[in-house]
Amino acid sequence: MTDIAVRIAEEIAANDVVLYMKGSPQAPTCGFSAAVVKVLDRLGVSFKGINILDDPDLRQGVKEFANWPTLPQLYVKGEFVGGCDIVREKYKSGELAALLAEKGIAHQA
Repeated sequence: MTDIAVRIAEEIAANDVVLYMKGSPQAPTCGFSAAVVKVLDRLGVSFKGINILDDPDLRQGVKEFANWPTLPQLYVKGEFVGGCDIVREKYKSGELAALLAEKGIAHQA
């Protein structure tokens, strides 16, 4: 495992909900990241946002770690959930709230 992969694995293990994104939760710098932050905020989920723009190696490493080509990327209790479109679809269908409940993550229905 590369140093970046170890770092990603450690972040995901140390935090219940992690969003690898462009910008910060308070100031997303792309519409896709902003959309996922909005979903998480609507659900009242506490999460750690990690700005991949600060580190080009991390930006590429996150894509390789999940074998997923786009950002943002959401992890819940170590499980890769998906990117913006998947997160929005799971939110609208109720699957995201169900996943949070199943994993014991505090949220609003």
